[in-house]
Amino acid sequence: MVELTIDGKTVSVAEGSMVMHAAQELGVYVPHFCYHKKLSIAASCRMCLVEVEKAPKALPACATPVTQGMVVHTCSAKAVAAQKSVMEFLLINHPLDCPICDQGGECQLQDLAVGYGQSESRYKEEKRVVFHKDVGPLVSAEEMSRCIHCTRCVRFGQEVGGIMELGMIGRGEHSEITTFVGKSIESELSGNMIDVCPVGALTSKPFRYTARTWELARRRSVSPHDSVGSNLVVQVKGESVMRAVPFENEEVNECWISDKDRWSYEGLNVEDRLTTPMIKGDDNVWREASWSDALTAAAQGLSRINETQGIGQIGALATEYATVEELALLARLVRGLGSKNIDFRLRQTDAGLDKTLNGIPWLGMPIAELNNLDRVLVVGSALRKDHPLFAQRLRQAAKQGAQIVLIDSYGDNPLFPVAARLTVAPGQLAATLAKVSAAIGGQEQGEAIQKIASILGSGSNKAVLLGNAAVSSPDASNIAAKAQQIAETIEGKLGFLTAGANTVGGYLAGAVAQDGGMNLPQMLKNAPKAFVVLHAEPKLDCDNGVKAEDMLRNAFSIALTSYKSAAQSWARIMLPVAPFTETSGTFVNAEGRAQSFKGVTAGKGESRPAWKVLRVMGNILKLSDFEDETTETIRDAVLQNGFAARLNNSINTEEVRPAAIPVAGLERVADVPIYRSDAIVRRAEALQLSPASAAPVARMNAETMGSLALVAGNQVKVKSPDGEVVLAVEQDDTLANNTVRIAHAFEQTAALGSAFAQLTVERV
Repeated sequence: MVELTIDGKTVSVAEGSMVMHAAQELGVYVPHFCYHKKLSIAASCRMCLVEVEKAPKALPACATPVTQGMVVHTCSAKAVAAQKSVMEFLLINHPLDCPICDQGGECQLQDLAVGYGQSESRYKEEKRVVFHKDVGPLVSAEEMSRCIHCTRCVRFGQEVGGIMELGMIGRGEHSEITTFVGKSIESELSGNMIDVCPVGALTSKPFRYTARTWELARRRSVSPHDSVGSNLVVQVKGESVMRAVPFENEEVNECWISDKDRWSYEGLNVEDRLTTPMIKGDDNVWREASWSDALTAAAQGLSRINETQGIGQIGALATEYATVEELALLARLVRGLGSKNIDFRLRQTDAGLDKTLNGIPWLGMPIAELNNLDRVLVVGSALRKDHPLFAQRLRQAAKQGAQIVLIDSYGDNPLFPVAARLTVAPGQLAATLAKVSAAIGGQEQGEAIQKIASILGSGSNKAVLLGNAAVSSPDASNIAAKAQQIAETIEGKLGFLTAGANTVGGYLAGAVAQDGGMNLPQMLKNAPKAFVVLHAEPKLDCDNGVKAEDMLRNAFSIALTSYKSAAQSWARIMLPVAPFTETSGTFVNAEGRAQSFKGVTAGKGESRPAWKVLRVMGNILKLSDFEDETTETIRDAVLQNGFAARLNNSINTEEVRPAAIPVAGLERVADVPIYRSDAIVRRAEALQLSPASAAPVARMNAETMGSLALVAGNQVKVKSPDGEVVLAVEQDDTLANNTVRIAHAFEQTAALGSAFAQLTVERV
């Protein structure tokens, strides 16, 4: 430790620290622009000049290492004079457009100019002009004349996002930040560049010119879009959500959020919002109804099914972003009606997976521990699409020397160094893990397998992580069993990345089939006669959306939904329920952290929180245990006495059924694009304009294309057991042989059915 004095106060910091770090330790503020605690030091703005005794001139606090006995003055006459001089230079070319700048009111330059700027400039020359740039549908670079060249955005892309999408060209007055020629910003974390920009050079394109910062009310919330559970500050004007930005929580999302979390709010205010209860008549015409009539009709329909079809003919489906409270009441409702058929894991295809789980699957460690791992095996995950902030943490681990091994079917670039990788057909995941396990156990395998075994056999802090594709596979129980075997052999942790914001919470709430009840794969084979469906858009949320919709259409189906188009083709009754911004509730993220939140706006039209709707349905049906007046009492009943003991990733290998028969011919590789993951995101206009949501194509490697006599650009008819579609062909040599990558969660590809279907491809 090094001891020094800053402004008369003594502080000890680690050797190698900078004066800025020591000042922060004391709570002393040093003005700065280019310095950011999560980024490397650039020392380009010089705003943090301080006086160091015995130094001939002021020194930048962010780039000056501490020394024993150093004496620093941050607000002496010499330091303030230097800081004011820097501010004067920064303002020479800065346009005086604060009144129309979206950053106005929360601008670092604006704030510091008050303390360190002059009332007028001594420079009368014309200000320079930097031509505006179109960098995509999310980030606006329309006013790059405001840029002060702090390079925070450049460093963020390189160091956190993992890709250098912005860089600086030119010298001196001609310097400017730009993208590479003809490129846009496509990183899934790009919105954080807006947050780190200390001026109004980079702003939010969807938010642009819609509100002033002082008009916005700021309310905390939790993201529903992935299993990180990112903490948000949702900014509201009137009754509309105008913006979402990160709330710093070092243990969860640090100070970052994904673009999906940031811009999904656009999906909350669309015309498709269901605002009034609706009932479909015998003539198949939808008519608006009162809440009383709609709930009475729903209750009578469920009672009638029980009376005419027998107990156990009611099913319930929900999504992984329904809250703990909503899922708990849905489970109570179904079980109160005598049925045990309930599931919230709509993409799961292995009906036997539940029997192999000895507890609730979870990450197996705190999220922050991902940064400290030194050996990691990730199985069946499109990391950057499924878990962008987990990918970011693994990127930081890789930068510190962690060796990361990927076994998947996608071949996507994770934007961090990969020690070894195998891209195999989905049906080969379990067999590949078996070979890795055998190699770790000493059996000779191929060179690639031996390399992976060698990597996993070294190191000390290890983990095997199962991604979304592994868990949703028809062979999920086998994959999990083999992963457990590897984790035990290398003495590492086994973890499930978990698909949704509340996957762990869904298990805790009992929203899974138990004691002989049917999960979704079983319901598809033996369909109940009535359904209560919460938040789901089955055609795009289920593994086999067309088959799921047919099942619901042929039953008495009640939809608790926020969107008309999500249910009007299959439901009999639609009840408008609130999305996460209009209700209170709790999400339990991948690490088992329960995070409660309140609604940030009033409900749209006559929509109501889903937990209240379910409670009233229970009252009308005269079921017990539906007296809760607040979400807190429901939450406490679910999470009482702690639940850590229920989190358990061990696999009961005795219940693992034989491996699925490998698909003969072409296998489908079906990723869920990052901005197609749930109903809210799919309705966010700006996210749908991004390249990540481009229309689906059929992607194959060169060898597979050659065997089918295809070239890039050909139109092909792709057939599955459920249907067929016509798509363009695109070459992708990262894929395994005899696989065709076709995105899931699009209307255009829904006819193909399951993500794991066998395909045939023929040229049109």
